[in-house]
Amino acid sequence: MAKDNTGSPKILQLEMKKKRLTNILMVIGLCTLFYSLGAWQNTGHSTVNPNSNLATKVECDSQSTASSSSPSALDFEAHHELIFNQTFMEVQKFPPCDLNFSEYTPCQDRTRGRRFEREMLVYRERHCPGKDEVIRCLIPAPPKYKTPFKWPQSRDFAWYDNIPHKELSIEKAVQNWIQVEGDRFRFPGGGTMFPRGADAYIDDINALISLTDGSIRTAVDTGCGVASWGAFLLKRDIVTMSFAPRDTHEAQVQFALERGVPAMIGVMATQRMPYPARAFDMAHCSRCLIPWQGYDGLYLIEVDRVLRPGGYWILSGPPINWKNHYRGWERTQEDLNKEQDSIEEVAKRLCWKKLIEKDDLAIWQKPINHIECKESRRIYKTPHICKNENADTAWYKKMEACITSLPEVRSGDEVAGGELKKWPERAFAVPPRISSASIPGLTAKEFEDDNELWKDRIAHYKKIIPTLAKGRYRNVMDMNAHLGGFAAVLAKYPVWVMNVIPANSDRDTLGVIYERGSIGTYQDWCEAFSTYPRTYDLLHANGVFSIYQDRCDITDILLEMDRILRPEGAVIIRDLIEVLNKVKEKTDGMRWKSQIMDHETGPFNPEKILVAVKTYWTAPSIQQ
Repeated sequence: MAKDNTGSPKILQLEMKKKRLTNILMVIGLCTLFYSLGAWQNTGHSTVNPNSNLATKVECDSQSTASSSSPSALDFEAHHELIFNQTFMEVQKFPPCDLNFSEYTPCQDRTRGRRFEREMLVYRERHCPGKDEVIRCLIPAPPKYKTPFKWPQSRDFAWYDNIPHKELSIEKAVQNWIQVEGDRFRFPGGGTMFPRGADAYIDDINALISLTDGSIRTAVDTGCGVASWGAFLLKRDIVTMSFAPRDTHEAQVQFALERGVPAMIGVMATQRMPYPARAFDMAHCSRCLIPWQGYDGLYLIEVDRVLRPGGYWILSGPPINWKNHYRGWERTQEDLNKEQDSIEEVAKRLCWKKLIEKDDLAIWQKPINHIECKESRRIYKTPHICKNENADTAWYKKMEACITSLPEVRSGDEVAGGELKKWPERAFAVPPRISSASIPGLTAKEFEDDNELWKDRIAHYKKIIPTLAKGRYRNVMDMNAHLGGFAAVLAKYPVWVMNVIPANSDRDTLGVIYERGSIGTYQDWCEAFSTYPRTYDLLHANGVFSIYQDRCDITDILLEMDRILRPEGAVIIRDLIEVLNKVKEKTDGMRWKSQIMDHETGPFNPEKILVAVKTYWTAPSIQQ
């Protein structure tokens, strides 16, 4: 009879090995199951149901209170167009400011400006508050604030309660800038020098230089009023950077932005305009009250810096056509004639060619290169051509009375810096600053890869925010624009994008963005932006907080974002998860509803996306 060997050491070892193998297989199976489940859940939370109700909604009547909502989706629709006062039950970390801060512009505060000299309008330049002056409260909307009209209706109408200023409708009544009609403003498109309307005025310009063949895409309007010139150029696919100071003509720039037209608070004083060299295809002044002939032509020299080779400068108003207008301008013929002669002389010294003067319009053109201009310095000793200068430097940089040198060329018919494609091909063509390798380390391959990256990202954003491509947002800001891919992909939608390049960036790419046919500015996000409160519908911040977290308090950046964002506006912040956790901790006390989502490539990318909606609330009516 055989012996029973079941208890032998060899058999026991064999059974233990089988059990270990079984346990390992079970663990692997469970890990796979839970990984798949987790990935499925994360994917499910990366998009938003447009019919869900995540943002705080409040019924627009006197009995309404904030309703709680599901934390799994955000509501990006606008809901509030009527009078409403909201009471928040929970204690807010950041209190609302008083109503007198409703139009607070920190770096263009008129009280602070009075500390500075009036000569050359220094007092109207940027003067930001010191650390002891910074406020940490939420800027309130006026008590009867309404969601602005959608584009293109907004070009012609704005709610009176959003910008309760009638001064311009009275002061400029005969010039058709703006009219009050019941509870709204209407913008007839008029201007001081175009009483027939901006559209007819632009047609007059188009009869002199072509505005419709795609060769002119970017423009700058100095002393823009309510930006009607820029507003009506948009239908000709020309995007205009309009600016005007915060002065006695109350809220010009605020009106422009409320209309959905690009604009900034700005002034030509002692500092360069915050734009790179060779940025604009066209510059314009319609009775903008800038002394072009003064200070040795300093302001025309600055216009020359930002004009691209072959670009145009258009002037209407004093002194143009002074023989017919001198009585209405209440100036002597001798004075106006002297002013025009002085402007003509400055333009000649800048090597500009006067193309035409017809009726109330005069147009000059900048040369396409500086071959002849350098030769002319034998005759014109001033202004000399600048040497050893970064012409793009424009953040708190003083103007200089020297001609910004154009890139070298090999022949007289070559465009300095490279010829630009016509719009819309220009948006995705490799910009000359990249093809010429003028920005160290930036290649055409990187540019093309960046374009594909943003096409994918915008497709993802449209899933997160279904209203993005449907006119819900008009004024958009990219707070760290890099190569401008975000704006270029959005160009086919009814939006415009203010591309911002942080002033401390390692690579200055704002010139690239302009060569693509977009507009933008330099900005240090440790300071406030040059705009009024509630002037942007959507803010996009890619890596902004990683850049600035060691330079200044991110709380102040977030409060500035809240200041310039309209009620029920949206925010997209891309950054590392540890940075976004800090950001969300702050925004939870700012009356924002936010959610951190996975990167478009999946849950294992360390970069995440925070999407937020600023809830609707206003100052109490009693404060009026």
